[in-house]
Amino acid sequence: MELGRLEYLQALVTEFQVTDSPEAKEQVLANLANFAYDPKNYEYLRQLQVPDLFLDTLAEDSETLVEFAIGGLCNLCLDKTNKDYILEANGVEPIINCLSSSNEETVMSAVTTLMYLTTPQSRQQTTALPVVECMLRFSLSASRRLSNLATVFLEDYCTPLQVEEARNLSKHTAVGIPLPKD
Repeated sequence: MELGRLEYLQALVTEFQVTDSPEAKEQVLANLANFAYDPKNYEYLRQLQVPDLFLDTLAEDSETLVEFAIGGLCNLCLDKTNKDYILEANGVEPIINCLSSSNEETVMSAVTTLMYLTTPQSRQQTTALPVVECMLRFSLSASRRLSNLATVFLEDYCTPLQVEEARNLSKHTAVGIPLPKD
């Protein structure tokens, strides 16, 4: 007999929580992130508290787990209910922290997620000065994908004043969020 969608997702969540194998954790999280792409799964994933699981996983030391977790959040936040949930769960800060990852996929997903999470209410947080400064640096990245995405962020999500302020600030500081390794 075939497992129903909810039961299957429940089995994945349970496996993620009980397994001690880092490889199994990565595989399960990759699967959950992929399932987060399908709107048919949103309700089930919310019931199983997968948005929280993804948010909690952003604090892990494993770059691979973080990559899959931010990818899952990026997929989930296309849905308004999920977006609102992530914003209310104080998800913006851990997502911003992913901008300092050395993994380019993680950074790309974090930038995209911040775009999806930007609302009139959240804009102050998603386009805070350190984020805009970071996007300015990313816009100069050798990676065409990252520089293009950062440029879209700056042009479509930030005011000219925010960009100017970040430019002025970064002239006076050498520290900041490093560029991801290629």
